Amino acid sequence: MTAPIAKKTQPLASPAPGVLPPVFLDFEASSLDLIQSYPIEVGICDARGHVESWLIRPAPLWNEWSEEAERVHGIPRRQLLDEGVNACKVVEALNARLEGLTVYCDAWTFDCFWLHRLYRACRSEPTFELESISSLLTAAQVKRWPLMRQQVIETLNLPEHRAAGDARILYEVWRRLAQPA
Repeated sequence: MTAPIAKKTQPLASPAPGVLPPVFLDFEASSLDLIQSYPIEVGICDARGHVESWLIRPAPLWNEWSEEAERVHGIPRRQLLDEGVNACKVVEALNARLEGLTVYCDAWTFDCFWLHRLYRACRSEPTFELESISSLLTAAQVKRWPLMRQQVIETLNLPEHRAAGDARILYEVWRRLAQPA
């Protein structure tokens, strides 16, 4: 049985010919405190540009909550309790969809912490590796990243600070930077 999907979108335009697109992941969290915080939403954008995300119901010991973080991502704790998917169902879904892959994120330290916290709550291990997007980029692409990211956000009108939107932003910025000039 797969976990319910909070959001699913159609693929974006294809990446450059001959370039295997990576898969991207993003988390939203209860706060930025790397001791107390926990993941509240995870989104992935696969190699075809399909996006999926899950709101995560807090595990029993996850109590930290930042009003400031809530203002940024716009997800109230009550919504997680009412609509969130059990953390272990999210783990099952991620493992099924990402098995054997290297998945990329843009805030590796934070995303690794939240990934570990999610999997530890379920006494499970990821079936995939999480890497920093910087390992995919050349020095020139790193320089162009901020401007390209802003252009993607503006032209596609994608929501920021929601896991699905942020994962899709990563995919689209990478796709545009990877295209031959």
